[in-house]
Amino acid sequence: MLVSKQDNPLLPVLSLLFSATLWGLVWYPLRLLEDQGLTGLWSAMISYGAILVVFSWVLLRDRQSLTANIVPLVLMGLSAGWCNVAFIMAVLDGNVVRVLLLFYLSPFWAVCLGWFMLDERLDGKSMLVFAVAVTGAVIMLWNEAVGVPWPKDEADWLAVSSGFAFALSNVYVRRTQNVSVLLKSTASWYGVVIVAGSWIMLSQAGLPGVTGGVVLAAVVLGLCGFLVMTLSVLYGVTRMPVHRSAVILLFELVVGAVSALLLTDEVVLLREWIGGAMIVSAAYLAARIHAGDDNG
Repeated sequence: MLVSKQDNPLLPVLSLLFSATLWGLVWYPLRLLEDQGLTGLWSAMISYGAILVVFSWVLLRDRQSLTANIVPLVLMGLSAGWCNVAFIMAVLDGNVVRVLLLFYLSPFWAVCLGWFMLDERLDGKSMLVFAVAVTGAVIMLWNEAVGVPWPKDEADWLAVSSGFAFALSNVYVRRTQNVSVLLKSTASWYGVVIVAGSWIMLSQAGLPGVTGGVVLAAVVLGLCGFLVMTLSVLYGVTRMPVHRSAVILLFELVVGAVSALLLTDEVVLLREWIGGAMIVSAAYLAARIHAGDDNG
């Protein structure tokens, strides 16, 4: 018997809030692992590799769908892989709140990619999102040393590129509507392992000298953290309109800001708060535009 998407309306909301909370907190166990000698690249490799050990069977089950959609799935997987690895590296090396705010430039990138790749018309509302996000980014990224908006360090670059990769992966998600959610998830997990593994080889990073307990902790983070986060957000977004899920997921910023305030001595400048508020406003406006499109 099929269950209507209208059943248990509170569960998708709770699922998204749960996922957003975990994403807002995941920087902390990642930093603890790094303190024990396990770098972000190896954390990503081990955590997501553990997930693949459990879910690689999906490729065999959905092999016909995989073959028919191989190109968009590969591009989606690599985009999602860069998104996750870059985010992990950014929150390890940068200011947590600043990284989260710069990541949420993704609505700006979504407008740009929708225009160039999906031939979506830029109406007045989309241009407003564009303008607000750009203004917020200019304020946050203003570099007094060079007199132009420019990322100040590697963490900034990684955060911005992670948001761009997130928007790009969503383009390919929309192009593969006939592909199961589990197959797309598996493709994204493979993407993380491929990106992290390639980065490790290019940087010639050797095997980490850590104990078995640290490796086990990374495995647990993958199976009880990243896996649960992925499935929770997929459960929520498939059971409610995209504009509602987008707004609820902004709760990640609240959790990240509060946890960073309590657990670190990081300082966020007033200029960064103002620019970040504009970026979050752009994300909210983008969600409301989707709401109008759905109602129209």
